Amino acid sequence: MHELLPDGFLFGASTSAHQIEGNNVSSDWWAFENAPGSPVTEPSGDACDSFLRWREDMDLLRSLGFDSYRFSVEWARVEPVRGRISNSAVAHYVDMVEYARRVGLEPVVTLHHFTHPLWFMTDGGWLADDALDRFQRYLDAVAPVLDAGVRTAVTINEPNILAVMHAIVRGEAELEGGLLGGLPAPHRPTAERLAAAHRLAVDHLHRRHPGVRAGWTIANQAVQSTPDGDAVADDYRRTREDWFIEQSRGDDFIGVQSYTRTIMGREGIVPVAPEVERTLTGWEYYPAALEEAVRHTAEVAPGMPIIVTENGVAVADDERRIDYTRRALRGLARAMADGIDVHGYLHWSALDNYEWGRFAPTFGLIAVDRTAFVRTPKPSAFWLGSLARRRMLVAPQAEGEAPRDDESHDAGATPATR
Repeated sequence: MHELLPDGFLFGASTSAHQIEGNNVSSDWWAFENAPGSPVTEPSGDACDSFLRWREDMDLLRSLGFDSYRFSVEWARVEPVRGRISNSAVAHYVDMVEYARRVGLEPVVTLHHFTHPLWFMTDGGWLADDALDRFQRYLDAVAPVLDAGVRTAVTINEPNILAVMHAIVRGEAELEGGLLGGLPAPHRPTAERLAAAHRLAVDHLHRRHPGVRAGWTIANQAVQSTPDGDAVADDYRRTREDWFIEQSRGDDFIGVQSYTRTIMGREGIVPVAPEVERTLTGWEYYPAALEEAVRHTAEVAPGMPIIVTENGVAVADDERRIDYTRRALRGLARAMADGIDVHGYLHWSALDNYEWGRFAPTFGLIAVDRTAFVRTPKPSAFWLGSLARRRMLVAPQAEGEAPRDDESHDAGATPATR
């Protein structure tokens, strides 16, 4: 459990452009947030001002001990108007990749993280006849970014959630209980088009950027069932996760993104009991979700290299973040000890950022003042960074120290009932 991590294992943190850059004025999300009567609690506005302060963010992560940083390129900045590429935006992301390498961070670049140029969605989105041609034009435009030193690229972030959101936007489903608290079925035509876009991107990267390994990331819910809910759970898991995991077979890696679990009964989702600890998103505080998600992904896509591209918890008490992450990492170490091929752990999130409608759920290792944008690392940042610096998922136990409760966790036991 205390072994050093293998060479090349990525140990860092993740962000996404829209959630930290600020003033992403040409995107569909900006339009949605600022539309009259928008249901969001608050718009993203300046977010974390990271479009200007990204060097500070990278310097902080490196000084804390992390060796990698996942960030995204914003399509709406690169192509704010259909067919018009912003060379300055491309140069901005080239600078980010080059600087990350210069300070000792491995850049993990996401090409699509939920947001689109507004024109793209207005003109039919992913279901437009020429959607793949539009995406190909974007891939061509960001070639200098990938050539600047990227060795790991995420094509599309959480296509299963993106397809769910399209079902909601099209009025074909309603979201009850929040994301990861029970998802409606993804919009299948959108899911299939996203899979085609992913395959297009993987083939493009392999052909034009042969040194880049490519994959996409899947939101995992650690689906469990009560004794009478197995069939319901299997169907839920199949449509919302497994189909998307299967599309990754043959890729260079698959990204696992895990936060909590979902329990299914014969009548559907089993609500979280009142006495169970919840996070600021309302999700169950359940660190074992990561191990379960990694093991399930390895079952659905045997032999696929896995990178944990997101895992974290939204809490006000940073000690609970340390507890959650410590237990999640111990579970990850158990999975790796059993032979599952894991190539990295990227915590969500580097910063307290804009969580798709509000700033209140604080996932960050680093606090961000909303007015002056001062960055303040939390104790969890120093603790997790120290593990990254020592190249370990589990800190050595001091002589005579009693085992922690999470060390005796039975990896094969998942509650069948609540």
